[in-house]
Amino acid sequence: MIEVKDLTKSYGDRLAVDNISFSVKRGEILGFLGQNGAGKSTTMKILTCFMPATSGNASVAGFDVFENPYEVKKRIGYLPENPPIYLDLLVSEYLDFVANLRKIPRGEKKKKISSVLERCQLGDVRNRLIGNLSKGYRQRVGLAQALIHDPEVLILDEPTVGLDPKQVSEARGLIKSLRSERTVIYSTHILSEVAATCDRIIVIDRGKIVAQESITALGATTKTELVVQRSGEEVVSSLRALSGVKNVHYQSNGKERIIVESDPTDDIMAEIAKVVVNKNAGLVRMAPIQLALEDYYLGLISGKRGVSI
Repeated sequence: MIEVKDLTKSYGDRLAVDNISFSVKRGEILGFLGQNGAGKSTTMKILTCFMPATSGNASVAGFDVFENPYEVKKRIGYLPENPPIYLDLLVSEYLDFVANLRKIPRGEKKKKISSVLERCQLGDVRNRLIGNLSKGYRQRVGLAQALIHDPEVLILDEPTVGLDPKQVSEARGLIKSLRSERTVIYSTHILSEVAATCDRIIVIDRGKIVAQESITALGATTKTELVVQRSGEEVVSSLRALSGVKNVHYQSNGKERIIVESDPTDDIMAEIAKVVVNKNAGLVRMAPIQLALEDYYLGLISGKRGVSI
């Protein structure tokens, strides 16, 4: 669906993107990782025809981004780091405006707007001025405009910036629901989101790709730490029985501590909490741990190789 070969972008003598190549299959969710200034946003802007490359090739859905930018743009939904919204419009007015830009037929427009309002949970603010919305809601409006024309490809640059933990979880669920429907490139600094949402990661550092791996190949495991007042074999057994749980470790050294290891593609924290509450274990604290992927990522961008994960 997306093919990039020998792509380079330079500003004078500085290489923002340095001869990178990668591909993304149809229906795949790709996590794009890197520090600020690594070249993630520049690559996304080239793929969305927002800026030209210095050299190299890139295509989306079979169309060259340099030779057929109009065809590429029709097939892409793009959420840049700063959402392209008009603060002096109502949410519904803005989405109507975007629908017109996307040339959505009049007979389909109302249905499309209603659909993205529901998917992005904007129904309660549809008649509010965008300028009066919180940053989190503005981010949702930006996501709605990227989805309104049912694009084959979604390119999302830091889509959860400014969202509270509940909204982050909802956005993660929305992105996961797009799997197989659309091809998604998803840029983020939050490693636990990548592990829970993406099929594969690309790590870019100083303009160069330093790793391309599937999440399962990395062996990344999401760990959830629980501190409870009371535990026992019944609680541990019930946690082990949950779908997606790989292992459960129990420790008691003044505190009752349980570590649940789960598949990174399954977001099961709510199910874990439900088990503990139903067993009257007295939940004191619950927090995710994502050490394996974090160690791997930090090792790559610090120039180390052969990092143990």
